Amino acid sequence: MPENAPPAPEPAAPVDDAFRSGGLPQASLGFATRQLHAGDRPAGPHRPRATPIYLTAGFEFEDFDQAHARFAGTDDGFSYTRVGNPTNVAVEQRVADLESGVGALLVASGQAAVTTTILSLVSAGDHVLASSSIYEGTRELLRDDLARFGVVVDFVDDPNDLAAWGRGIRPRTKLVFAESIPNPKNDVLDVAGLAAVAHRHGVPLVVDNTLATPYLLRPLEHGADIVVHSASKFLAGHGTVLGGVVVDGGTFAWAAHADAYPQLARERGRDGLTYAERAPRTAFLEFARRVAMRFGPAPSPLNAFLILQGVETLSLRVQRQSATALTIARWLEQHPGVGSVDYSGLESSPHHALAQRYLPHGQGSVFAVTLHGGREAARAFTDALRLFTRMTHLGDVRSLVLHPATTTHVLRDDEQLAARGIGPGLLRLSIGLEDADDLIADLDHALAAAAAADLLSTVGAS
Repeated sequence: MPENAPPAPEPAAPVDDAFRSGGLPQASLGFATRQLHAGDRPAGPHRPRATPIYLTAGFEFEDFDQAHARFAGTDDGFSYTRVGNPTNVAVEQRVADLESGVGALLVASGQAAVTTTILSLVSAGDHVLASSSIYEGTRELLRDDLARFGVVVDFVDDPNDLAAWGRGIRPRTKLVFAESIPNPKNDVLDVAGLAAVAHRHGVPLVVDNTLATPYLLRPLEHGADIVVHSASKFLAGHGTVLGGVVVDGGTFAWAAHADAYPQLARERGRDGLTYAERAPRTAFLEFARRVAMRFGPAPSPLNAFLILQGVETLSLRVQRQSATALTIARWLEQHPGVGSVDYSGLESSPHHALAQRYLPHGQGSVFAVTLHGGREAARAFTDALRLFTRMTHLGDVRSLVLHPATTTHVLRDDEQLAARGIGPGLLRLSIGLEDADDLIADLDHALAAAAAADLLSTVGAS
């Protein structure tokens, strides 16, 4: 049987042990407190209050025997930053705590987090069932790249059609994948409903929680099994670094599905144990850690430090950004130059009821607005903006704008775009921390430019 024991495991500390400050029980602490304090304080004689940046490729062994012990997995110290690093582990512990997980894995990007999760669960000939309303990079990974390795992928057109999910699951389905708040349409996922469907078929639910963040929604508390994040977005928050996180909920019974997941519950390591036997609650996480170690999406400790700095203000930023987004969405909905606004915080949204259930503290700050006048209006609008930054990113402290049909979704044909409700006049907005009145003034100026462009095109056509 293949060996499955990682040579130098660097697991995140159990969540129950992650907060150490005067013996206060973690459960008694609020989110804002935990985003500052969750995770071990660095050991050593200098007692730095902020987590240091351990910017080193490797770590010195005290002697011959310690080197062996770390590679054999009997000593949990650090050996090589691709395997684990104290700064990176601090991020893992804090995000796992905030997501109510049992542990986490930090990798180099959000795409690496998705890829590592999927590669840890599937083999050639297996099947993945995913929502069609997901990040385009993930969709292309599933549709194009996994297909080359013999993994079959199907997409569910309406993510909240639970019956469609049930019909789509096959005997070789190894995971169900969806996003809590997809972009650009700000549609909201019924996490608990989908989790129930997946579990009836013995399949784990993986949720990309990037746009909701653990401040607005914690999918693991609603039945999801694994959560992934692009930490480049709201967790870091300042548009400076890339990173990704995989969080294990520790609830899926891998041992009860040993035939479906032999890599976790059937194949034995040199110690004679399977991952599920060695670490029942973190079996998936430890296997994913080995996958990441082999494929190599190692994050820089400098990036980990900046992500950790961002997490410390997560609730403050997301609360402000969500409130501003709702104000702007309401203003846009009343503007004569706007055809529609896709934001679940609006009473007119078909997802408003789900948003009230899952997102009572805010509906996020990324949404779509469709202009009258189509692509040319969108062009004039985008080019006229002064405060909004034209770039492909989300969750920045600065407000951003992008035209999906000609950028992120450019590989989809007109029929596919229409099916997703992405018309030529649709723009994606990511609301930052600027004053709402200033952003509205910028949008008003840009809408006037779009209206002028629409008028000129109409006159020219006549």
